Amino acid sequence: MNRHAITPRENWQARVERDGLIWHTAGGAPYWNEAAYYDLTPTEIDEIETATGELYRMFVSAGQYVVDKQLFGRFGIPQWCWPLITKAWNAEPPALNYGRFDLGYDGVSPPKLFEFNCDTPTSLLEAAVIQWAWKEDVFPHLDQFTSLHDKLVAKWGDIAPYLAPGPVYFAHALDASGEDAVTTAYLMDTARASGLEAMGIVMTDIGLAPDGGFVDMQAREMRTIYKLYPWEWMVQEAFGPKLAANDRTTWIEPIWKMIWSNKAILPILWDMYPRHPNLLWASYDQVASANYVRKPILSREGANIEIFRNGQSVAQRDGAYGYSPTIYQGLFELPDFAGARPVIGSWVVDGAPAGMGIREDGLITGNLSRFVPHVIRA
Repeated sequence: MNRHAITPRENWQARVERDGLIWHTAGGAPYWNEAAYYDLTPTEIDEIETATGELYRMFVSAGQYVVDKQLFGRFGIPQWCWPLITKAWNAEPPALNYGRFDLGYDGVSPPKLFEFNCDTPTSLLEAAVIQWAWKEDVFPHLDQFTSLHDKLVAKWGDIAPYLAPGPVYFAHALDASGEDAVTTAYLMDTARASGLEAMGIVMTDIGLAPDGGFVDMQAREMRTIYKLYPWEWMVQEAFGPKLAANDRTTWIEPIWKMIWSNKAILPILWDMYPRHPNLLWASYDQVASANYVRKPILSREGANIEIFRNGQSVAQRDGAYGYSPTIYQGLFELPDFAGARPVIGSWVVDGAPAGMGIREDGLITGNLSRFVPHVIRA
């Protein structure tokens, strides 16, 4: 795996905006960074793809173990949610069942799992569309590891017969950057490409009818809702307990994603698959070496993470998750390209590896980390 500097395309901002990426600059610096690219060999891509499929299978087994043993308390999940998660896990309601494994990879040792972003994963448009368009412009003779767009469209088509009549609503929170809006708009496009009717709505505009149904601004019942809004936030809302009384609305993704998207599953995976080549050691309450990371189980975008080397803190990031229980995970030393440390985001759709994106930052990857395209070396 190599990193190369390259001259950005002329008027690159307009080019990516044309393809939907309006959130391409953050803090005056490019978030979408095409002044560099990574190349990987076919063997390296095969290794990432194989690890992704293996990790998905392990998550299925770990999820079943959590449900069978009713271990939801370890995840900080309110007890009234436990029957809902159990029911959804066993019933398998319609879902895209997509997500992004964040992996450490140096091209030498096997890819190592950091976490699974599968409830509200972002950097989706960049991985599926923007970097492909860049490749076609800059390296049309090379390939790229991505089938994400086609797999998402196909999966919407698969679940369409099981959805209630009427539109699929796509809901997101208002965010200053527009990142959530971009991701939600892209997923609306994939649903429409499969033949579904899609409508956008802001989370705060979803209403609750007297009979417990969820309604839009015109008081129309919403039978299918895709939400780019974390389940752990939803269940804490005033309307949260109403979810238990409403079985008419299909939520995409389902509430059982509260298991996989929570970092409390990492110690369970390690206990089930000790010393697996694609896992880092993880524990709820003790460290297994002097080099480790302390992570809140519900943190996002690197918030409240702290890194230790030789028992000493070397990096930490503030955030809003100081209240969250923490886990400990072994430290993986990311490759260092003059201060740029890449994290592989390897995507799955319904369990099938579907492509990858690369974000780079310092020791801790956050929401302003740069997205850098990649190609497969010829």
